[in-house]
Amino acid sequence: MEEETKTEETQAEEVKEEAATETVEETTEETAGAAAEAPEDEKPLDKMTAPELKEVAGKIPGVTGVTAMKKAELIALIKENRGIVDEEPKKVETTKIKKLKNKIVDLKAAKTAAKEEKNKKEIDILRRRINRLKKMTRKAG
Repeated sequence: MEEETKTEETQAEEVKEEAATETVEETTEETAGAAAEAPEDEKPLDKMTAPELKEVAGKIPGVTGVTAMKKAELIALIKENRGIVDEEPKKVETTKIKKLKNKIVDLKAAKTAAKEEKNKKEIDILRRRINRLKKMTRKAG
C-alpha cells in the first residue's frame, strides 16, 4: 500500500516537472520571438535618426525612393505600414493663454505706475504675480 502511494506521488511530481519545463519552453519561444522584433521597436520612431528610419523603411516590400524621403515622410510611411494610428496632438487653448498674457500686460502697467510712486511693497507683490502668471502660460503651452 505504501509503495502504491509512493509511486503515485512520484508520478504526480514528474507530471508537475514536465508541465514546468513546457511552460519554460513556451516562455523562451515567446521571448525569442519578441527579441526578434525588439531591434526594430528598440526606440520610438520619433527618436530614431533618418538613416535608421531609412533602413527600417527599406525593409518594407513595394516601397521605392526611401533614400530621398525626409524624416517625417519616413515616419508616416512606417506607421502606415505597421498600422499605427497617430493621435492628434492636444490643442492648446489659445484663449486661455491670451487671457493670461493680457493680465500680465495689465500687471506690468500697474507695476510701472507703482515704480513712479516708489511703492516698493506693491512693486514686489506685482512682480510675484507676473512671475506666477508667466509660469502658468508656460504650463498651458
